[in-house]
Amino acid sequence: MRQRQPRPPTKCSSAGAVVRCSKQRWRPGYDDASGAGMRARTVEAGDGVVAGTFSPVLEARTTAITQMVRVHIAALRATPPQAAYPPPTVRRVTGWLTRHPATLSEDERAALKDVLARCPERDTAAKHVRGFGEILTHRLGSTLTAWIDAVDASQLPGLTNFALHLLRDLDAVNAGLTLRWSSGGAEGAVNRIKKIKRQLYGRAGFKLLRKMILLQ
Repeated sequence: MRQRQPRPPTKCSSAGAVVRCSKQRWRPGYDDASGAGMRARTVEAGDGVVAGTFSPVLEARTTAITQMVRVHIAALRATPPQAAYPPPTVRRVTGWLTRHPATLSEDERAALKDVLARCPERDTAAKHVRGFGEILTHRLGSTLTAWIDAVDASQLPGLTNFALHLLRDLDAVNAGLTLRWSSGGAEGAVNRIKKIKRQLYGRAGFKLLRKMILLQ
């Protein structure tokens, strides 16, 4: 077994030397920062023991620093931590923008206002989205061209592409946003037939499918 070589004695004659001694001779068991546990410690030196003691000035300074740290920690413990609210997700903000403003709660309105205030482009996009919602709700197809021009001038990538694609069949879009007739009933019937077809796939033939479509 390898024997441990004795270390030369260390003397702590000044404040700086005491600090260096503390760093060099720090061992587990002497981690009491209250001051009492750091007033005196022993250093193994050969067969004897050398006592390293703090000077009165350094001892008083250490005690004062320890008290300051305790007061600061006590103040931190007394103050309840402020829980930081996570930022809203993209899906939630999109839901706030696409829903009617009257259906939003007070907290949702405040959160949406804070989100829009942080980005001018997002605020502009929200105004365009709400404008298009007004066109859909009140059938203001005559104002669609002005809305497309305003969106094109703002140069917002997602909305600009959507607005310019409406120009490909502007007459049909205007008719859909102006007249009270729509293909909603036909689309609903088609979706119902597709649902029944998926339910019976691989289970029955055309006769059962025909009866279920007629009876449901």
